[in-house]
Amino acid sequence: MNLELSPSVKYWLNFLHPTLMWALLLLSLYAGYLGLQIQRTRNAQGEEKKELIKGRYNIRHHQIGAILLALMVLGSIGAMAVTYINNGKLFVGSHLLAGLGMTALIALSASLSPFMQKGANWARVTHIIANSFLLGLFAWQAITGVQIVQKILSQA
Repeated sequence: MNLELSPSVKYWLNFLHPTLMWALLLLSLYAGYLGLQIQRTRNAQGEEKKELIKGRYNIRHHQIGAILLALMVLGSIGAMAVTYINNGKLFVGSHLLAGLGMTALIALSASLSPFMQKGANWARVTHIIANSFLLGLFAWQAITGVQIVQKILSQA
């Protein structure tokens, strides 16, 4: 099967992944904030706890996490597909490897949810550590992604 796209479509596809990933980076930071609010709620007492519960941080954190999981996995696969369509190969480097690591970490992080809901502290700690590494890799992705976009723009 030969799927030939017009040059302009191929060019603009290059910018779908970076745009999505920057949005997901911001959404990841928001999810981290919500996670911190869940921890505050868990440790609070009395009136402060009642007020924090009204924020429904746990529900929002789970919803944002589900969106992040879906879009990050789809974004990773989509980016590799666009790279392959445009170049006939994948470029194995730090950007690709960090992206694959991020995909694995977000899957691990999400898989811990049932254990955390049952109160397993080891799962909560692992979730926090995995997401901290995920954010670190995401920062690296942002830097190397900007370099890749600059390269694409300079070749246009």
